[in-house]
Amino acid sequence: MRAKLCVLLSLLFPGAVACLAQNDSQVAPATPPQIDYTSVNCSGFVTDQKVPDEIRLISGEQSNYKITFARGDYVYINRGQDKGIQVGDRFSVVRQTKDPNVDWFKKQDSLMRAMGTHYTDAGQLRVIHVEPKTATAEVSFSCGGMLRGDVVRPFVERPVPQYKEAAVFDHFAPVSGKSVAMVVNGADYAPVFGKHSIIYVNLGGKQGVKVGDYFRIFRYQGSSSELAPQTQGSQYMMFGYGSTPERYTWKDLPREVLGEGIVLNTNGNASTVLITFSAVPVYAGDFVEVE
Repeated sequence: MRAKLCVLLSLLFPGAVACLAQNDSQVAPATPPQIDYTSVNCSGFVTDQKVPDEIRLISGEQSNYKITFARGDYVYINRGQDKGIQVGDRFSVVRQTKDPNVDWFKKQDSLMRAMGTHYTDAGQLRVIHVEPKTATAEVSFSCGGMLRGDVVRPFVERPVPQYKEAAVFDHFAPVSGKSVAMVVNGADYAPVFGKHSIIYVNLGGKQGVKVGDYFRIFRYQGSSSELAPQTQGSQYMMFGYGSTPERYTWKDLPREVLGEGIVLNTNGNASTVLITFSAVPVYAGDFVEVE
C-alpha cells in the first residue's frame, strides 16, 4: 500500500517522494526503555551492616486519625536546630521488616539471616520547617504508608542501571561458570515472582556483584528443597502416566532457564534484583548465576 501511494504521489507531485524520504530520515531512533524511579527507590534492600536509627519519624499532622502518612502529608522527625537540621534537607525513610511466613524452602530463614536485615523503602522527606528539637517535613515521595517509628536517613541518590541491549531470550543458555546463588526472598515476602518483581539473592558486593549486573534465573528438575507439598520423583515418574526404566535426579537432567534480572543495588552478601523477563513463574528457592 505504501509503495503504491509513493508511485501515485511521484506522478502527481514529483517532489513528494523525496520529501517523504527526507521526513523518514528525520525520525528519531527509538529510545531504549529505562528503569523507572519507583523501581529503584522502592525496591528495599538487605544489609549485614547496622542502619543508624537515631533519627525517627515520630508523628505528623492529623495524627489523631491518620494511621499512615503518604505523599503530600506533613510529618515530624525527632531532630531540629540542635542537631543541625535545616530547611531543604532531604531524607529517605526505611523500615526494618521480617518475613512473617514459614519457610518456603529448606534453610530459607537461615540464608536470609546470613544475608542480613531486610529494610523496606517507605519514601522520602523534605524539611520545610525547623524548631529547636524537632522538624516538620513534607512527604515528597512515597512507596507506601509511612509509620510512626520509621527510620529516617540522610538521602543518598541511588544509581539507575541501564538495561542491556534487547536480545532474544536464550532458553537453553549454557552455564556461565560464574558465581551461583539463590532467590532467597522477595520484596513482599511472596514465594512466587514474575516480570517486574523485586527479589533478593545471596550474592552481593563482597562477591563482586555490581549495580547493573544481570542474573540468569534457573532451576533443576527433581529438586526437593521446597517444603510445600509436592510429588516426589515427578521428573522421571508420574503414577499412572508412565515412568522411566531408571531414576533420574536433578543432576542427571538439563536445567530449566526461567528468566533474568538486573541488579538495582548491592550490599555485603545480598543484592536487590528487578526481574526483567520470566518465561514461567519464579519461586523462592530457584537458582541464579551471574551472566
